Amino acid sequence: MTNVLSRLLAATALTCALSNQAFAQGTTQSNTTNPPPKKVVLVADTVHISAEGLLVAEGNVEALADGIRLQATQVTYDNQTGQINFEGPIRITQGEDVSIIADAAELDNELRSGLIRSARVVLAGQMQMASAEMKRLDARFNVLNQTTVSSCRVCQTGEPPLWRIRAKRVVHDQQERQIYFDHASLLIRDVPVFYFPHLRMPDPTLDRTQGFLIPTIESTSLLGYGVKVPYFIPLGDTRDLTLTPYLASETRTMEFRYRQGFEKGGIEFNGALSDDTIRPDITRGYVFANGLFDLGRDYKLTFNLRAVSDDSYLSDYDYSDLDRLNSNIKISRANRDESTEFAFHHFKSLRAEEDNDTLPSLVLQAQTERRYFPTSIGGEIRTRVEAHGHQRRSSVDGDAGRDVGRANASLQWLRNWTLRGGLRAGVTGELAFDAYRTLNDSSFSSFDSAITPSIAVDFRYPLAKIAADGATYLLEPVAQIGWTGGNNLDVANDESTRNEFDEGNLLSLSRFTSYDRRERGAQTAVGLNWSRLNTKGWQSHVSLGQIFRSEAQGDFTQTSGLSGTTSDFLIAGQLKNQTGLLLNARGLIDPNGTLDKASARVGWSNSTLWLDASYIWLNEDLQENRDQEISELALDSRYRLARHWTGLLDWRFDAVSGRASEAGLGLEYRNECVKVELSLSRRFSTSSTVQSSTSVGLSVALLGFSVNSNNKSYDRTCG
Repeated sequence: MTNVLSRLLAATALTCALSNQAFAQGTTQSNTTNPPPKKVVLVADTVHISAEGLLVAEGNVEALADGIRLQATQVTYDNQTGQINFEGPIRITQGEDVSIIADAAELDNELRSGLIRSARVVLAGQMQMASAEMKRLDARFNVLNQTTVSSCRVCQTGEPPLWRIRAKRVVHDQQERQIYFDHASLLIRDVPVFYFPHLRMPDPTLDRTQGFLIPTIESTSLLGYGVKVPYFIPLGDTRDLTLTPYLASETRTMEFRYRQGFEKGGIEFNGALSDDTIRPDITRGYVFANGLFDLGRDYKLTFNLRAVSDDSYLSDYDYSDLDRLNSNIKISRANRDESTEFAFHHFKSLRAEEDNDTLPSLVLQAQTERRYFPTSIGGEIRTRVEAHGHQRRSSVDGDAGRDVGRANASLQWLRNWTLRGGLRAGVTGELAFDAYRTLNDSSFSSFDSAITPSIAVDFRYPLAKIAADGATYLLEPVAQIGWTGGNNLDVANDESTRNEFDEGNLLSLSRFTSYDRRERGAQTAVGLNWSRLNTKGWQSHVSLGQIFRSEAQGDFTQTSGLSGTTSDFLIAGQLKNQTGLLLNARGLIDPNGTLDKASARVGWSNSTLWLDASYIWLNEDLQENRDQEISELALDSRYRLARHWTGLLDWRFDAVSGRASEAGLGLEYRNECVKVELSLSRRFSTSSTVQSSTSVGLSVALLGFSVNSNNKSYDRTCG
């Protein structure tokens, strides 16, 4: 109690003394426009007046003024000059990002200006600037002479830091958050590597500023050796432009990215222009544009525009793996009881075997789906209305020039009941109208329409059990009996060419992807869902299912799992645990025991490993333009080998041909002050438009000058 009281009395005495000095200065300057000095609060264990008339505070001294906090062991205040001397070790903090550690300081009575000796400035806990003497001006500028700057940890072993910048003079502008160097040298260990007469870099607290970003050295078998040097240009608070010259032995390329934010949305453009030796006859390039805007009343406007000069440009420069470009503009609204969308699509294929004149490249679509909950009949009513049209550039009669427009509407009623014993029963009734207009194809009717009624009843019997070990088991048999009337329309199959049986459409009445086809006749679907959830986070799920029909549906392909009167047997499973492991698998087995399709995917994410591995197997199917089976394994992983080392692997293997289609290796070294990435990739191609290529990349980044670069898990420790 006595110690606390003495600190309060000392604080009061010091504050009064500084306030009197501030008042005196304020009265002498009353004829000027300068604002009165800020009040400084001093707290200490003891206070006394020296023989020279100086006010001396000792023991746990703290000074606070206008967001500045200073801690020292002793403070001497001269009432005549207004100067405050601090004896260290001292620590000055301003906000959360600037900290100054020093041996001694001479500051004015507002702690805003003065001289600091043996100073070390720490920015955002990662960048350090050390100097024997530092001048502090107006709490904004820190001027250091003969300065060393680094973000590397320095241990008491005499070993120099991995890198540092040594400058004759350094000025840190805390308001603009910029660091200016005069006569600066970059040293790796103790070896000078680069010299800069003048250099400006952002401090780690600045989110965005004009200047160069991390350069990348690349080497590819198509473009040769080259370097990319991105330059970032902010255009106000809501826009920016990044220009990246790419200079290589076989190309001169300018990459660009433009971003702009608006009050209710934003846009982004990415692209490049190239003059290379691969196609010297043309100027090559691409543009990808994306945008999102809020139109009000829950409506969103989105656009995605894709354009490229030639079919192989994206692959040659490794900008994208897309082989079909979808440009679209959409206006949509989605909420709990409504889904509405108006969309325009333009498709362009980059595949050598596809002709863009005969593909439906222009697509217009408008649809709305709503649901209601009538109290008179109970259950749920869903309405859907859709209009669709697609057009080919070719006007040749037949499938090469066929244009189609359609209109579809449906009214659906759904209701569920819980019966005695826990049995769940549901009924679904639907009445649908389909109308098609076909142009430039005399083999089909120019107009056809139909009304299709359908009804289905389904049953579920969920069972649950808690085992002795606390695990919960769930078992749910499901069954559905349904019927769909009407006849198929005399229209071409343009949209329902790829269909697949899975656990999501087991109880659907029509599993075609569009309305140009509907399943007809009676059908029965049976299935079984099983789950296990234990108390330690493990979860496993298995689903089984099969469909039986009164008549076969000829438009289903063999490997869709839905052809014939008896569908393939569906088996699907999932396994996940608390360590980040996730495993999904699905397979379709036809009634003869032949595997038609299979896929599996493994994901694992934790502090050490990020893994995404997948396998797909498809049997041959001429109806799906597949004259041989497909068996492909893909792997994308990142593994932290040690504290500072991370390995990367990207691999895609074609098991049918017995060779890799893509392969990539990467190695990354990172600590608290540097990040080095080395990558090697190879793309194998059998296409006539896309060539095989090998790429090597190297990038080096000095950490500490950018935000979010201080990941403590990579920091080195002193032994």
